[in-house]
Formats: sequence, C-alpha cells, structure tokens
Amino acid sequence: MKNIIDTIRNDFKHLNFVEDEIFFWSPKNQEVHFRKNPTSEADVWRLLHEIGHAVLDHKRYNLDINLLHLEIAAWEEAKRNSGRYGMIISEDHIQDCLDTYRDWLYKRSTCPDCLNTSLQNTSNSYNCFNCNNSWKVSASRTCRTYRKKQKASAIEAF
Repeated sequence: MKNIIDTIRNDFKHLNFVEDEIFFWSPKNQEVHFRKNPTSEADVWRLLHEIGHAVLDHKRYNLDINLLHLEIAAWEEAKRNSGRYGMIISEDHIQDCLDTYRDWLYKRSTCPDCLNTSLQNTSNSYNCFNCNNSWKVSASRTCRTYRKKQKASAIEAF
C-alpha cells in the first residue's frame, strides 16, 4: 500500500499532503490529509476521493444538499483517477460513503414535530411546509445531529 500512496503523492505534486489519522480535504489550508499507515485498498480509494475534492477546488457549501453534490463529484473524480493505478473503486463502497451524508441530511431535514421531510432556509435553519415549524441545526457536519426548535414568536405567520 505504501508504494501506491507514494506514487499517487508523486503524481499530484502540486497538492500538499499531510499524514494524519483520518482522511479529509482542508480547503482553508489547501491540504489533503490521509491515514499514515494505509492498510487496505479502500484507504487508497479514500485518498483518491480527497484528492478529488482538491482537484475540483471544493471549498464551501451553503445548503446541506450542496455537500452531497460535492461528495458525489469527488467520488466521480476519484473513479476517473483510479484507472491510472490499476484500480476500480467499488460502487458499493462509494454508495456506503454517500449514505452517511444522505442519512445526515435526512436527520437534519426531518421536522421534530410532525416528522415530515422539510426544506432548508439558510445554512443552519429549516422550515416545515407541513406544520410550519422552524428549527436550527448545527453548522458542523461531524457532530451529533440535533434540531433546536425556534420559539413561536420567531416563526413568521402566513
């Protein structure tokens, strides 16, 4: 595994690689973080995915659904690059990874009162079109999903 990681790093010399415990792309620091000791082919796939974010110049997203679009695009880029290394990224692996984002999006968009899937208004707020409830969500994608209901006075009457 180490040899292929070294080859990939050499092929993307214009990117800054940082050995870490987890895989992620830091647009702020322009760094691709990857596991120090890759143990599986899936680790190489994850690295190619993070490189995909870097190559596509992914920076920010305003709405939760946009994050899912960025993730899909990064996996598509990873699939395009994987052939250079004689690899085919498992579609099941990709869908499992994307499912974590789909589940996160579903939890955030579910109305805490009527359990209807609802619409996002701003980067951290949703409004239910069924019961007119409003709630806020955390800006972080990595913390536990929670929904804090807004007070009735903060909800505009129709």
